Amino acid sequence: MPSHRYRDVYDRVEVPLIHRDWPNARLTHAPLWVPVDLRDGNQALAEPMDPARKRRFFELLVAMGYKEIEVGYPSASQTDFDFVRLIAQTDIAPADVAIVVFTPARRDLIERTVASVRGIRNEVVIHMYTATAPTWRDVVLGKDIAELRELILSGGRDVLEFAGGLPNVRFEFSPEVFNLTEPDFVLDICDRMTTLWDATAQRPVILNLPATVEVATPNVYADQIEYMHKNLARRDSVILSVHPHNDRGTGIACAELAVLAGAQRVEGCVFGNGERTGNVDIATLALNLHAQGVDPMIDFADIDEIRRTVEYCTRLPIHERHPYVGDLVHTAFSGTHQDAIKKGMAEHRERAAASGIAERELEWRIPYLPIDPADIGRGYDAVIRVNSQSGKGGIAYLMHTEYGLDLPRRLQIDFARHVQAHTDDTGLEIAAAELRELFDRTYLDTTAGPVGLKEWRTTDACTEITLSIGTTTEHSEHHGIGPVEALTAALARVGFPVEVLGSTQQSIGAGNDGTAITYLEYRMGERTGWACGRSDSVLTASLAAVLRAANSGPGA
Repeated sequence: MPSHRYRDVYDRVEVPLIHRDWPNARLTHAPLWVPVDLRDGNQALAEPMDPARKRRFFELLVAMGYKEIEVGYPSASQTDFDFVRLIAQTDIAPADVAIVVFTPARRDLIERTVASVRGIRNEVVIHMYTATAPTWRDVVLGKDIAELRELILSGGRDVLEFAGGLPNVRFEFSPEVFNLTEPDFVLDICDRMTTLWDATAQRPVILNLPATVEVATPNVYADQIEYMHKNLARRDSVILSVHPHNDRGTGIACAELAVLAGAQRVEGCVFGNGERTGNVDIATLALNLHAQGVDPMIDFADIDEIRRTVEYCTRLPIHERHPYVGDLVHTAFSGTHQDAIKKGMAEHRERAAASGIAERELEWRIPYLPIDPADIGRGYDAVIRVNSQSGKGGIAYLMHTEYGLDLPRRLQIDFARHVQAHTDDTGLEIAAAELRELFDRTYLDTTAGPVGLKEWRTTDACTEITLSIGTTTEHSEHHGIGPVEALTAALARVGFPVEVLGSTQQSIGAGNDGTAITYLEYRMGERTGWACGRSDSVLTASLAAVLRAANSGPGA
């Protein structure tokens, strides 16, 4: 490894901090969380969000309780500009939610950014940034320190010219790549900006100090933040903010130590999306506080719905081992772990009964489970079902090795319930062939049921659906949506409302012998379940899965 090509950050940025208070500080309350999924996270997507996805994500953030949301980079794209205008022209943003928009320090782009927010009744934050680190000054901007200082101050004056008279507007400045910028220079420019913008306690300026590219251990970032915290002018009129990235995999630690060091505000993405290895994961940060007994001030009571929405909007999957939200984070495969969890749950119930305190109110101290899964909308079924199957041959392994089926993790858990019922009835181990037969009967059989798909066809403008219900048929036409959405709409019209929560497609085999299978998670009324479809095409398999869901009925 040619490690000699790289330099220790201490050789580039020496922090003049002698006495540190952050090592003795404690996290006692939540900072202000600012999700940047709609700007920074959106820019990092191979397929940026369309307007519908941006709106759905924004509504999720509002529902979760975020009070300040960065909604876009309105001078960078028409989609972002139009989304900001949508906020101005509708009531989708509650009155207590501040709207943040992002702009570089360039006059024409600042003017367009301010134009995008005119008419917004909420508090608005104009967030201006410029890179300040030496490599960026030399290679990207081609400016020395004096020239860069004037560029930033000129941008600040432009912000004042275009937005200074708007009573609901506050200002934010980010010295991009703060963590690689000389401390004295960045302190000087931040103080100049708070003077220029006349920061007061009534109208504070946000100074956001990004670890744009993570290059050092988290203690270095903590030192940098504490130095700024202790030396900024007008400190009582400044909201000190951080924006860590995750290049070294320590973005969470950087953010937590930065808050210990004096930061009051954290920018990041809900599940850590962003360029390269991502922005800091503010869901993990918030739930880390929850696990320490500190109210995170954000609602994660239905984390699976949050995950589904984020996956839909970003088109990115959440890893099964992702902290708190991953499908496997409350699952133990090890026999010793399973035994400890079972004993811990039993002891928890006994303590609750002896004390007269409800189990949901009792102190949580279960081995291997740092929080109660019920806090985030999870049951104990994943642990219990996987435990009950851990010695019965490996359902998922057999389905994959014998038949090539890669069942989604939650479908594995659902199927385990059916396998458990089968083995309880027979008292025998279940062989691979029996396992496949049970799977087909449970999730794939479309021969029985009150409703059938008699015919469907689609053109560029319309999808036609013909359903059979007993001896009658129902024909409907659907415009502007695809065949799967058209089928769910047609089923809803005849009393079979299927809500698709998520789907995964898989191809088995290759060429003319290939088979497509769709694994579909759905909701009908208060009931959720799984259905599958199989065909020679992904689309037909998806339609078959929806039809199977419609015919599953309560209790299937």
